[in-house]
Amino acid sequence: MQATDSNNSRNIDDDEIEIDLGEVFAVLWHRMWIILLCAIACAAIGFAVSFFIITPQYESTTKIYILNRSANSDTVTYSDTQLASSLTKDYEELVTSRTVLEDIISQYGLDEKYEDMENRITVENTTDTRIISITVKDPDPQMAQNLANAVRDAAAKHIQKVMDIEAVNVVDEANLPTDPSEPSVPKYTAIAALIGILLSSMIIIIRYITDDTIKTSDDIEKYLELSTLASIPVMEENPREGRSKGKTKAEKK
Repeated sequence: MQATDSNNSRNIDDDEIEIDLGEVFAVLWHRMWIILLCAIACAAIGFAVSFFIITPQYESTTKIYILNRSANSDTVTYSDTQLASSLTKDYEELVTSRTVLEDIISQYGLDEKYEDMENRITVENTTDTRIISITVKDPDPQMAQNLANAVRDAAAKHIQKVMDIEAVNVVDEANLPTDPSEPSVPKYTAIAALIGILLSSMIIIIRYITDDTIKTSDDIEKYLELSTLASIPVMEENPREGRSKGKTKAEKK
């Protein structure tokens, strides 16, 4: 049993691989031109995809202000303010309700479902305020503006009806976007270049780790723990000049 255990432990030790980080960095440095080429190639692909293939999306934002008033009162009380703040989440849900969005789809004759329309709309409430922002995304900047205003108006009527609100005030009309919100060409290009660097570095490191060939006499002494007695030159004849060139080949014993 002891002999068997010792053999097993020897096999385990033989299977262990030591990685010299210094050598890994040296290998990466010597292959830096490959890494740079991969980074440039991937960056070019990322630029082409984001600039020529992906359809640009434009965002238009409008804002509304909602505030309840106490019954039979012409002034806004502190309780009205607190109530409006607590109902902000309800207002956000009503903006993207099926009733509102299906009304917009029917109004503009859009060939899409309620779920698709909902994915193009973002409703946010600024912290510590009663202002709700409605943002609509569309490939056409003019359509994005029109849809944002339409969603705001339809949502205002729906909120007034459901929540019994006197009025929903417009803070900002929807803007006409001039620049696409996505895709971000510099961002896509940078991410693609980073992916190229990581992938090429990973391949180089894997090839280095799995390469167990002996290349120099130092490798013989390091990995096989054998001393090099001599180096024998390998003569190669040059057919054009009729001369021989010598290459050194390590011999181990």
